[in-house]
This record gives sequence, structure tokens and C-alpha cells, in this order.
Amino acid sequence: MARFRVISPDAPFPDRGVIERRVAGPDFEFDFHVVGHADELTDTALASADAALGWHYVRWTREVIARMPKCRAIMRAGVGVDHIDLEAAGAAGIAVLNTPDYGTGEVADHAIALLLALRRGIVTHQDWLRADPVAPWTDGRAAPLVRRLRGQSLGLVGLGRIGSATALRAKAFGLRLLAYDPYLPRGQEIALGVERLESLEALLGASDIVSVHCPLTAETRGLLNQAAFAAMKPGAILINTARGGIVDIDACYQALRSGHLAAAGLDVLPKEPMAADHPLIQAFARQEDWIRDRLILTPHAAWYSPEGWDDMRRLAVERLVGYLTRGDRSCLMNGQYLKNPR
Repeated sequence: MARFRVISPDAPFPDRGVIERRVAGPDFEFDFHVVGHADELTDTALASADAALGWHYVRWTREVIARMPKCRAIMRAGVGVDHIDLEAAGAAGIAVLNTPDYGTGEVADHAIALLLALRRGIVTHQDWLRADPVAPWTDGRAAPLVRRLRGQSLGLVGLGRIGSATALRAKAFGLRLLAYDPYLPRGQEIALGVERLESLEALLGASDIVSVHCPLTAETRGLLNQAAFAAMKPGAILINTARGGIVDIDACYQALRSGHLAAAGLDVLPKEPMAADHPLIQAFARQEDWIRDRLILTPHAAWYSPEGWDDMRRLAVERLVGYLTRGDRSCLMNGQYLKNPR
């Protein structure tokens, strides 16, 4: 039986791969020397690797890939692969795999939680009571974003695994479900009870709440830009639990500042952490009057639960072992570029 050496240079856990070693078995040797950037990886480590198990701190660029002459696979422990050069990996004969089957429920739950927190004024009421434990009970004030959910339109940008899970949860609240997804097979929206719209502009103009559930690609980077925000229904709410780069954060800031966008719940940002001097982050940190009650930020936490964390680690190794030992391509992300696999 062949023995495989796997490097995991950015594994964000302290246990030195207890789950990974148990799942992979004795034929896999893991090297968890944690670094934050690709330029910290030694030529020796890269040259000796049969595979890489990557998270999201190290970028797998063309230059890094060129230093990996033995590598057969880069496994992304997670879903997004926007930090991996898929074409360069494929040209080198390296398969890029991901872990799509973890955290679906957690992210869908988080999207609905952000929606509810804004539309039911959860954070607003908490802040009022923290400032004055008595007055909010009697003074008759109303949280500004509260609306009846039943009958409002929820527009889903992407109707894959997480978009579908979000749609199923939203049904219980009586929301009218809309979706824009040009890659969705015809008829799938019917099975989910979702109305399909043929353009992003049409979706944005019809939605009281917009929730983003598409991957970050060259096509979707900056998809929600100034023109997209202008196309939104005045007073709409934006939820993003997908990838920060899909939303032009400057355009989002301007749409909130102008009042055209009523509120946003963002779990992801284009840069994480975002620079503290960005005007949106500054206004949020200071809780300036114009943004108070209108923005909720969470630190890329939608995916997380202890169970989901264990699933991600286990499934990533299972998929990697499957490819290296059986040629399993079920989670292959760069098949169009992988002509001569190693």
C-alpha cells in the first residue's frame, strides 16, 4: 500500500490532526506546520507533498503550485475555492477538491437568523433595554425595521444546497420565495416551491429581502455593485452569508448611507477582518445615528457549530483519501482544466 504525505499549512486547530489521522488511517502522514502565508512554506515541505489539505489562510497560487512536483490533489476543507488557482492546478495535473456537504444547515439557519434579527428588531430591543431596563416597556417606541414577514418577498441569489435549505426554512414564515440562478437545472425551483426569475435585476426589484447564496467566482465578484443596489426595491434588506467579495462593500455603504437600502446583515466581508478605517466599519463601531439598528455584522461565523466543525474535518479527509486511493472525483472543482492528472 502506498504511503501519502499530506501538508496542511494553515490548519486552524491545535490538536495536531486527531480527527484527520483517525479518518485517514496509517497510510497517510500529515504535516501540520501552521503558517499564515504561502511565502512561509519551505521548498522542502512543498516538494515532498503528495497532497495538500488547505483551509482559507494560504493562497494556492500558480507560483506555489509550481513548487509542488509530486502533489496530486489540493483538498479545500470547506466550500469556497476562490483562493486556489484552479487552472494552474489543473495544468500541473493537480486535482482541486472541496467539502460541499458540511455546514449547509448552519449557514441557512444563520441567514434566517440575520433576517429575523433585523425584521423583528431583536438587537434594537436588546440595546434599548441595556441602556434603560425600564423605559422600553412603557414608552411605546417601535423598532424601525419591524414588518410582518408573511407575504414579504425573499429573493435568493443562488439556489444550490444552502439557497435551497434557506428557502425551505423561509417557507415556514410565509415568505414569498423568488430565486435567480442561471446555472440551476430547469424545474428544480418548482420542486422547492420557488418562483424563478430570469435576471438579477428582476429579482432585486421584486424582493423585500435579498439573501446571497452563490459562490465567489470571476463572474460573481462584485455582483452586487452600485447598479445592483440601485435596482433594489427601496427599503430592502440585504443578507450575505456566502462570500464577502460578491458584495461591493463601498456600494453597500453608499446604499445604506442614502437610505435606499434599509439594512444589511453581513456574515462575510471582502477582507476579513475589514480595515477599521473603512467608513462602513467606522460607522458601525461608533454606532453613528444613521446606521444604528440597520447593520448586523458577524465574523464569518455562519458555518460554525461543533458538529459542523467535526464534519468538515472528517469529510475533507474522506474525500481526499477517496481521490488518492480510488480516483473518486465526486467533489472535483477543476475538472475542466485537469487533462492529465498525476
